[in-house]
Amino acid sequence: MSNFNKINTILVIRLSSLGDILLTTPLIRSLKGQYPNMKIDFLLKEEYKDTVQYNPYLRKVYLLNENYDELAGIISKNKYDLIIDLQNNFRSHKLTRKTWTKKMRFKKQDLKKFLLVKFKINTMKDLPQIPVRYSNTIKGFNLDDKGLDIFVPENKVTNLTEGKNYIGLAPGSRHFTKMWPGYYYIYLCKMLTVNDFNVVLFGGQKDKEVCSEISKLFPAAINLCNEDNILQTVTDMKKCRAIVCNDSGLMHAACAAGVPVVSFFGSTVKEFGFTPYNNKNLILENNSLSCRPCSHIGREKCPKSHFNCMKEITPQLAFKNINLLLNT
Repeated sequence: MSNFNKINTILVIRLSSLGDILLTTPLIRSLKGQYPNMKIDFLLKEEYKDTVQYNPYLRKVYLLNENYDELAGIISKNKYDLIIDLQNNFRSHKLTRKTWTKKMRFKKQDLKKFLLVKFKINTMKDLPQIPVRYSNTIKGFNLDDKGLDIFVPENKVTNLTEGKNYIGLAPGSRHFTKMWPGYYYIYLCKMLTVNDFNVVLFGGQKDKEVCSEISKLFPAAINLCNEDNILQTVTDMKKCRAIVCNDSGLMHAACAAGVPVVSFFGSTVKEFGFTPYNNKNLILENNSLSCRPCSHIGREKCPKSHFNCMKEITPQLAFKNINLLLNT
């Protein structure tokens, strides 16, 4: 790490998605903390710009559109001292192909994930969480002991009332097998309300259907599902005592907001590294099943047709663990 004293400019690349980008923030903050004069730029897809747009540790944020050649030319022209490629795929390689800058690329552990999913050979037990794996891209570099970051403008106003006993539910996910059943969320809404909690629903564009279904069957829930306005979502999450969610980007958003989380892990497992980072949390999962994990990203249906990884995590168990989280 002694050579880092000579590095003045760094480009960090993580193009998507919401959670993955939020998980880069401990590295950004720790780099700036240990090397205050270092200038750090970030490259990501335009749809996720709000995750880092107001990050004070970044000098400039570049947004990816379809014009790869133009952006590749800008990267080359900037002559960075170092590029940290945390995406490490065809797109990030294409974007950096025009520069001879030194590159450090994230090791994805694809073989280990394949062995765990396909053959249940677990060689990932001792691997740290993703933010630490990101930092390991730089040999010998250590993170600080803080959590995830997301910075919101001071003029952002919450939709919620101060002093209410709010519990947030984020029932969506990109993949079916990562979603605790919607009717379980409805049962949980009823249990929470009977026990003097106010329920708030969170989600983005792809979560509108599930949030609307819950809201229709349980009108007392405050439906704050929006058009992927992550800064508004985080602002409102901060008014909640806890967020109940799936293994999703909004789980990491809740962690970045500093709100305790209860999260459901179905087809995925902790070993993949995407667990709540340095934030108060409880993970609910069914460890009795030999079919887990069936995917490292999620599937559109249960390959065994029983979906017991989620169905056997009952609303009663979830409610018990919410209270446990709040009282510890």
